[in-house]
Amino acid sequence: MSILASLARAYERLPGAPPYGYSSEKIGFAISLNEDGTVAHVIDLREGDGRRVTPRRMQVPQPAKRTVAIAPNFLWDRTSYVLGVTAGEGKRASEEHAAFVERHLEVLSETSDTGLIALRRFLEKWKPEHYVEPLWPEELKDQNVVFLLESDRLQNVYLHDRPAALSLWSQMNSSDGETRAVCLVMGRRSPVARLHPAIKGVWGAQSSGASIVSFNLDAFTSYGHEQGDNAPISEQAAFAYTTALNRFLEKGSRNRIQIGDASTVFWGEAPEHRPAAEAEGLFAAMFTEIDETSEAQKVGALLERIRRGQPLREVAPQLSQGVRFYVLGLAPNAARLSIRFWLEDDFGRIAENYQRFISDMAVEPGPRDPNPALWKYLQETAVQRKSDNVPPNLAGEWMRAILSGTTYPLTLLSTVLMRIRSDKEVNALRVGMLRALLVRNFGIVKEAPVGIDVENTNKGYLLGRLFAAYEYAQAAALGPKVNSTIKDKFYGAASAQPRKVFALLERGSANHLSKVGKERPGLRVSLERAIGAIMEQMSPTADPFPASLSAQEQALFGLGYYHQRNEFFKSRKVETVDEGETE
Repeated sequence: MSILASLARAYERLPGAPPYGYSSEKIGFAISLNEDGTVAHVIDLREGDGRRVTPRRMQVPQPAKRTVAIAPNFLWDRTSYVLGVTAGEGKRASEEHAAFVERHLEVLSETSDTGLIALRRFLEKWKPEHYVEPLWPEELKDQNVVFLLESDRLQNVYLHDRPAALSLWSQMNSSDGETRAVCLVMGRRSPVARLHPAIKGVWGAQSSGASIVSFNLDAFTSYGHEQGDNAPISEQAAFAYTTALNRFLEKGSRNRIQIGDASTVFWGEAPEHRPAAEAEGLFAAMFTEIDETSEAQKVGALLERIRRGQPLREVAPQLSQGVRFYVLGLAPNAARLSIRFWLEDDFGRIAENYQRFISDMAVEPGPRDPNPALWKYLQETAVQRKSDNVPPNLAGEWMRAILSGTTYPLTLLSTVLMRIRSDKEVNALRVGMLRALLVRNFGIVKEAPVGIDVENTNKGYLLGRLFAAYEYAQAAALGPKVNSTIKDKFYGAASAQPRKVFALLERGSANHLSKVGKERPGLRVSLERAIGAIMEQMSPTADPFPASLSAQEQALFGLGYYHQRNEFFKSRKVETVDEGETE
């Protein structure tokens, strides 16, 4: 099923979905009018306290699609249109207000509805100079505004909710005389949407909204077809898919997570609502942090069983079959939106692929957070661990690989190795990513163990262990507060070009061991045994220190280093030897 068709079907199941021609918008204030058009009250609709107030979501007539053109909305808009007032420079405020007034005076000229007549009278009399405190507060400027009659104020019946307004808006949206074609989504002949409603809420995209489907240049004209006629989508289908997508992208939506630069939305489809909602909650928990609510803890308990490898049919049999699941990743691209990834599959298969991902990433000792969110892994690929610095496309490509069970992007390997060489930090998250790449992309399973493997004879893994042993010897000789450790100076070169570095490290290690032996002879013996055991595993006929290591071997170097270093600090086996024992 296509993206647009899936979203159009999701619209049909949205709770409280706005009807055709309406949308959910942020409304800050309402202007209550007397029947003669005078202002009775200016009502603050925002919710919250202090500086954390937020506009209220309200279903209003669908907004006009604006780029640089002036296009007023029907029965609501921001104050520059409604009142000709703005907190900014207001270079276009007078033109915007004039357009708003002109449109409404024309449309409402023959109405007999009391509320709509009151609005018409208000617009005929209103001038921006009337905007004076205290009736007109400063915080009203640039907010979206709706209208209502004073007599309807206690019932919260707004002008756009009145039957006369609904009928008028329906007539304005009628498509008589417009182009008709077979809709690519609905499959029936319908009026074609020349412009699709804007999609808002994508991180980094224009605040006014952007489009997935857009033909806004002459170069996009094909066989005489202009704008939406190039790919005929009916007005109802365009409304349905954009309404569903905007709902999923809303702030605080339970159907949205951020994966790098990709705003990711997801939804389930099942014969009954409950299994689809449960699948959505479980999917969100897979890639984000679980909060402390009781409902989230129930999801967390299910997820923990999945992470341990228990099949979904045993954990949640109602989700293993019959739940179709959709995942869409969107990223900004000027006035359009790029599709980072799109996945449609049974939720049971997605759960299996997630389990495989968890298995790939397993490493001992694990991270402090036993179940880190995906964004924490992505931060490890970014300069200064800033989310804004995550390499473009990487997040989307990796997410697609996780969900579909395909190979991970090779850019992940090069990026992690680069970050380790730059930051000189080899932690559980980075090593987990390196191991996952080795296991899935290169089939290196036996030589990329979860925990330390003293029998592993891979050259990269052994060199990593040896480097950790030399580092520990330095720490034992000079103490933990060394200005610059061998890792700080040589890790990058040692992992890429061992021959240039290890001979130097071997000589330095002899001096460190000599110093350790004067104060703690038992520790020296243990370290020498550890280093000797690693050296013995290297092939005696080949050069133990090759001129260079491949990217895979560099990843194994990091894995071996991480295992050996943590083995030293975890078990302290090197300190259990009798202090009186000597060579």
